[in-house]
Amino acid sequence: MGLEVREVSVDALTVALATRSYSLDVRPGVARSWPAATAVRQASARVVVTNRTIAALYPELVAGTQCNLRIELEDGERYKTADSVDVIHSALLRARCDRKCIIVAVGGGVVGDTAGFAAATYMRGIPFIQVPTTLLAQVDSSIGGKTAINHPLGKNMIGAFHQPSAVFIDPLLLNTLPDAELSAGFAEIIKHALIRDAAYLDWLEANSAGLLARDPELLTHAIRRSCEIKAAIVEADEFETGERALLNLGHTFGHALEAVLGFGTWLHGQAVGCGLVLATDMSARLGLIDSAAVARVQRIVSAFRLPVRVPAQASTSALVDAMLLDKKNEGGRVRFILLEAIGRGVIRPESVELAAQVIDAHR
Repeated sequence: MGLEVREVSVDALTVALATRSYSLDVRPGVARSWPAATAVRQASARVVVTNRTIAALYPELVAGTQCNLRIELEDGERYKTADSVDVIHSALLRARCDRKCIIVAVGGGVVGDTAGFAAATYMRGIPFIQVPTTLLAQVDSSIGGKTAINHPLGKNMIGAFHQPSAVFIDPLLLNTLPDAELSAGFAEIIKHALIRDAAYLDWLEANSAGLLARDPELLTHAIRRSCEIKAAIVEADEFETGERALLNLGHTFGHALEAVLGFGTWLHGQAVGCGLVLATDMSARLGLIDSAAVARVQRIVSAFRLPVRVPAQASTSALVDAMLLDKKNEGGRVRFILLEAIGRGVIRPESVELAAQVIDAHR
């Protein structure tokens, strides 16, 4: 149904951004290739930033002769903070790292975002590469140069655009990923299909069981297709002045859920999964799509074991307040990403009253 699973090419994808272009190498086993990257070999020092979980699971990726300094952060969304960035900056300064050193982020989205922001701000910017270890990071946060940390009042409110020098995406690293983290990554994959590729959504719907079972061929295909979609959008709009905002489908609701529930209560992908259902419902209430699409999206999100209901402890008023703080807002109106068809997203500034109705309908 939909796209066929083809033999996975060994050729790396490219994010073409003129002098800031870089490769996305998607291959089983490729994570161990990062020391051979040109940017790493040319660096004055190689600084691995990871967390304690990854350091225990994959010591060969974060130690050895290729690593001059290793920095281990605490594991979890609640550590994506200015304090963690200070830990990195302080370690770099104590080691007397200069502007020609490189940071290698080995971990999920929290490690990648935090290390990337540290790289963007240390000595006004040093290079870094991404070795993402979660599905969500492999298909989304490691690509595109968005680096950020959270503030108690909002997610990703303090950040910078800073493109990596290379990204090494290894599906084999997902073998040790907890089931909930794997499901969370599919929220971003579903999002890519919803905004850009209806046939891809057909394929995801037909292959949900195999993907959740970690079939290597299916997983590699899904990762590569999502990387292709995100790379194309980033190339067209690096600094999110237009089309790149489509990648925020489900995130306005999702970020509000994360902030109100408390960062780390729900995984980012869990909040986005619920947000996809809410954004689709909002699209239907505005007459952009029909109710059958809402039911279908809810069914697909649920099939990937993601929440589709707003928890009782997240009040509608608190969620609305959080959405009003979203950094993507313009002129006092919330900029929602909605669907005008399966496979085609649209950017629409809307008032929060309708959003409140949608939230209340999905409790």
